[in-house]
Amino acid sequence: MTKARNISDLLDANGDVKADNLDNVPPSDNASSLTTGTLPVARLADGSITSAKLGNDAKVVKSASAPSTPSEGDLWYDQTNEVLKIYQSTVGNFVKVSAEVAVLSSVTGNIFAGQTSNLTLNGSGFLSSNLVVNFLQASDAIDVDVTVTPTNDSLATVTVPSSVFNNVTNGNVVTIKVTNSDAKSSGNQTITASTPPYSVDFLVIAGGGGGGCRGGGSGAGGYRNSYNNETSGGNSSSESSLDFNTGTVYTITVGSGGAGSTSTSVRGSEGNDSSISGNDITTITSLGGGGGGSDGAGSGSGGSGGGGANNGAGASGTSGQGTSGATAVADANGGGGGAGQSAPNPPSSSVAGNGGNGLASSITGSSVTRAGGGGGGHGFDLSNGSGGSGGGGTGRNSSNGDNGTANTGSGAGGGGRNNNVITNGGNGGSGIVILRMPTSNYSGTTTGSPSVTTSGSDTILTYTGDGSYTG
Repeated sequence: MTKARNISDLLDANGDVKADNLDNVPPSDNASSLTTGTLPVARLADGSITSAKLGNDAKVVKSASAPSTPSEGDLWYDQTNEVLKIYQSTVGNFVKVSAEVAVLSSVTGNIFAGQTSNLTLNGSGFLSSNLVVNFLQASDAIDVDVTVTPTNDSLATVTVPSSVFNNVTNGNVVTIKVTNSDAKSSGNQTITASTPPYSVDFLVIAGGGGGGCRGGGSGAGGYRNSYNNETSGGNSSSESSLDFNTGTVYTITVGSGGAGSTSTSVRGSEGNDSSISGNDITTITSLGGGGGGSDGAGSGSGGSGGGGANNGAGASGTSGQGTSGATAVADANGGGGGAGQSAPNPPSSSVAGNGGNGLASSITGSSVTRAGGGGGGHGFDLSNGSGGSGGGGTGRNSSNGDNGTANTGSGAGGGGRNNNVITNGGNGGSGIVILRMPTSNYSGTTTGSPSVTTSGSDTILTYTGDGSYTG
């Protein structure tokens, strides 16, 4: 007969061991007691009963709290959790007879030298409480346990303690494992310690739009700024700076200006977007400026909106990036919106509208105004509109509209009409991307040949074309 037994076969409804289901009970001092009574299972060494005596008062311990003076192999039915447990002296506690195995399948997050951070642990068998997370790094003399409460059986979060992040060396590999409340430990996962991220300010300006043919001035490229509480486009609040991580490549895209229209039935082209992107940041994108309306085509929206032509409406800008273009008054065409000011309406049918003004920033160390809107052209040989401050192109009445200034993201001027000669819109100014960071963090690794300058304790990178920076 096999000696294998299920726990449910060994215990009766009261938690007593059934003597008639045991075949390895050692001799008792009272042989007659082998035929009656219940067996107290007090010790369990290798799956068999090693010492026991029968008696009506002897039972497996059944209570809501653990016995106070247990010995190796003692069994306790935990009424609170409804589970049978065995005392293991090597652990110093009761553990479930069938313990849950802890599995650590992945750890996400970073361990930063000198700075706290959080790690997300994924796996199984974490149970509901008292999950011990061990951090081990031999050369840094780190062997630290942290006890956390799991989110659920397969997910937990742990804050890296100061005893780890204040002692770990950048580039060293930290080993992590978990031990659940059943005293079962997982396998290992590793994270390489790194330097913490550092703050980088930015100014991102997209390319300005192209001016309209016998039309309106174009809008400036979108303007987004995080530096020193300066405003972003449309006089919105400064944005939050970016956090760059060591070794990560950040891609810089600088938008070109939109082409001016050469046909009265086609508006000026929108400018191209500028951006900063990386796999650990939310991409910062500024939208190209809207094209100026032409004699027979409406204006375009963008970072800032283009101006209307031939009684046409000006287009809107994008919130947080720019402003709106102006509506034409008869043949006095509207100017394009600037980063800091919507284009004012033409004062009369004899005078075309000016472009909206740009915004100033001192991110490079001195104040520079950029992203002005283009001035409107006039449909006849009358007064044209001026470009907005910051590089906006002037509209014309007898020649092609002026281009927006390069690397300011400014809009272009609209073309006019003189003696039945219809002139084209100017081209929008190209954009620019500027990064400013502590010189102590500057890696020196770039592509695209940005200009590199310093101001105080900071290094400034100015990109007038596409490139990258490695943190």
